[in-house]
Amino acid sequence: MKEQYIATTRLIERLHRRFLDVVKAELDRLNIEDINNVQALILFNIGDETLTVGELTLRGCYLGSNVSYNVRKLVENGYLLQERSTHDRRMTRVRLSPKGHELVRKIDAFYGRTAAELAEFGLDVERLGRTNEVLERLDRFWSIHLSRLALIR
Repeated sequence: MKEQYIATTRLIERLHRRFLDVVKAELDRLNIEDINNVQALILFNIGDETLTVGELTLRGCYLGSNVSYNVRKLVENGYLLQERSTHDRRMTRVRLSPKGHELVRKIDAFYGRTAAELAEFGLDVERLGRTNEVLERLDRFWSIHLSRLALIR
């Protein structure tokens, strides 16, 4: 079991890095040079919502990235609109600009194309669903494990 567990954790890490490489290749194909792959995923995760940086951090998987820095760059490059909260001037909320919406539409089309290609690799909806169930259980396990460790400290 230990060997399979270690193999799974390594695979998760490698898949995440590989996915970022795939997103970067798509940005290159689209000749988009003013943002990186992590920033593109941040935009996709915002979608049609207005979020705080904290909410965005909880929602996404931005390993090794500084979400505040990336949000600032996305604002500077015209992909995000940023507004101060009327209730708490320290908090800012972000939403997609028209330029951001356009890129998200392109990323969504990219997801659609690649999802359609998955069947060629024997990955149908049912198999992906089972994989997601396993990964969600692993996520719950790690969450519970972290909670237990926090109680021990």
